Amino acid sequence: MTSTDAPHGQDRVRQAALGVLVPGFTGTTMPPWLGDLLDEGLAGVWLFGHNVEDDEQVSALAEEVHARREAALVCADEEGGTVTRLHHREGSPWPGALALGVVDDVDLTRRVMRGLGGQLRAVGIDLTAAPDADVNTEPDNPVIGVRSFGSDPSLVARHVVAAVEGLAEAGVVACAKHYPGHGSTRVDSHLDLPVLEVDGPTLRERELVPFAAAVRAGVPMIMTGHLVVPEHGDLPATLNPAVLGLLREELGFEGVICTDALDMAAVAQGYGRERAAVMALAAGADLLCIGNPVYPGDYDAQADTLGLADAIVGAVRAGELAEERLLDAARRVESLATRHAADRAGLGGAGEHPSPDPVAAAQEGWAVATRAVRVTGAIPALEGPVVVALSGRANIASGARQEVLIRVLAEGLGGTTAEPDAALEDTGRGPLVLVSDDQTPLDHDLTRALLAQATVLVHAGLRDLPEGSTPACVVRTYGGGAASAAAAAATLRGTRGRRA
Repeated sequence: MTSTDAPHGQDRVRQAALGVLVPGFTGTTMPPWLGDLLDEGLAGVWLFGHNVEDDEQVSALAEEVHARREAALVCADEEGGTVTRLHHREGSPWPGALALGVVDDVDLTRRVMRGLGGQLRAVGIDLTAAPDADVNTEPDNPVIGVRSFGSDPSLVARHVVAAVEGLAEAGVVACAKHYPGHGSTRVDSHLDLPVLEVDGPTLRERELVPFAAAVRAGVPMIMTGHLVVPEHGDLPATLNPAVLGLLREELGFEGVICTDALDMAAVAQGYGRERAAVMALAAGADLLCIGNPVYPGDYDAQADTLGLADAIVGAVRAGELAEERLLDAARRVESLATRHAADRAGLGGAGEHPSPDPVAAAQEGWAVATRAVRVTGAIPALEGPVVVALSGRANIASGARQEVLIRVLAEGLGGTTAEPDAALEDTGRGPLVLVSDDQTPLDHDLTRALLAQATVLVHAGLRDLPEGSTPACVVRTYGGGAASAAAAAATLRGTRGRRA
């Protein structure tokens, strides 16, 4: 919305309300209702795995979105490692944050994020909800874990900066998350409301350090976390003017504040999506990520989006939300989106932002991931191994990722995959390679029985493993995804450091 063509009165308010909303949708083509709302000024769309078939389909979808509204933002959660939408079937070819933090080479992190961004740019995705700027100091954190660069604020900060720079070099909008920091919590905000139990000095010396660094690096967008900071009251950060005011006033952030998904239980259960949307805008948020209509439960994305727009307009009419606050939010989003659209149009997806070759990208991702692999014990001979996932549990933000790990490991080791029960009962099978992550319950009877027979355990998480309960050889990848799985396979084959 520009100063020369902005509508007046309620039309202006409704356009602004649509201009701060980014919904998800079902299907792999743009539904008519979404096109109609884009015509009316909808800020953009958010893609999830169920919206993605392949690069050609995503590129056609993004092109259609941009044809309906040039400044619309096509957004996705693409972090590398365990969190990927573009590569949700085969696994990300890029290592995740913790693996990059273990290597601790900021030039590599910049290159990885530039490569990741190049793939997004090539298919028309404008914005990724990355990097993760959380300092993960809680090993039992159920939702961050390996998505964080580590537990040291300064290390996380320098890699967040490198990631922001790499994405910018690829021509993709970075969105650092989950402000003010989700790394020290024990509750998944998809399921309930976490509490960040820190005092003011700790918050500033730990949680806020990477966000402050991202602001100095010029990050264009920061995503809020749905978590309570008791020192600033009982409201979740997304809805809390004191917490968002800290981002503006103390950290000096002038870009777009985006909410985490409003369908997450941390805010949806206590406030409802419509009320949460109004409260977030009143608190200082600019862009509202609505969420995934397939998870946490099927809902009508069209009706939900229209309901949110109506709630925002109604709140302005009732005096619950200042019209100028809404217009300011819409202007911030429009300014960023218009600048990015001009960049996209000027370069046409090429020129200064070349698309990485998929094979070369996989090779580079694998090469970086191998540097993060750590081995305890001697690597045994593995002829025709059977590879088994110890748990099908999923980190909600990532989805189930162990199926990617076992498939890539089996292919790389010349083995096969099997279900846990079948592997335990098959006395004539080859060596047993097990895969675990931070979602794996290691105290189950079946798990203990498999561990007792295992030749190797490949652990993709960050948590410590119980002493005496693991096989002699443990390979730690510090993250999932295809790149880290291929790195583990190369290490076990003895080809680490050479081209796969």
